[in-house]
Amino acid sequence: MSRYVSDIAFTPTVKSEQEKRGSRKGYQTLADKRDWQNSVTDELSAYLAERDSFYIATTNSAGQPYIQHRGGPKGFVKVVDATTLAIADFAGNRQYITLGNLSDNDKVALFFMDYPNRHRVKMWGRARFVEDDTELLKSLTDDGYEGRPERALVMSIDAWDVNCSQHITPRLDGEQIAQVSESLMARIAELEAENAALKAELES
Repeated sequence: MSRYVSDIAFTPTVKSEQEKRGSRKGYQTLADKRDWQNSVTDELSAYLAERDSFYIATTNSAGQPYIQHRGGPKGFVKVVDATTLAIADFAGNRQYITLGNLSDNDKVALFFMDYPNRHRVKMWGRARFVEDDTELLKSLTDDGYEGRPERALVMSIDAWDVNCSQHITPRLDGEQIAQVSESLMARIAELEAENAALKAELES
């Protein structure tokens, strides 16, 4: 059994490349001081509660990778227990690539992005679709969301870590843009009123 959680990604071949390129010592020091985690912390739970999308990578029986975007209302990724996440799988384009790939290989990689704050969480684990479990699906479905849930996607966590913020371009979602716009419009209205008052005073 591997000594480090991070060995799920840092295979002997990867470590060899790190050695050749001068980064292995730093990653070894990090692993000895604070290795990657394999269970949900309070911080991770709070982070996931603010996410409205994530990316999931799977591979088929031939090793062909595929990345899919999954979205929903903020907080649609539910923490089931200390090592399990789940979402309602909404009806989409009916290609079923992820569903088929997981039938061949249940290993997944996940990326959870917070673009405005340039923060991302990377995760490794296993996933499976659960069909015909009404109670589970109900617990994963948020009232008021228009998506039609078809099944549950349950993901077990093997490892996760916070990625470097370098090269993440900040982006705002519609709600955040609306908040900024509201503040700007209020300031514009204030300045227009002030300008009108000054013009009236000059004309009197």
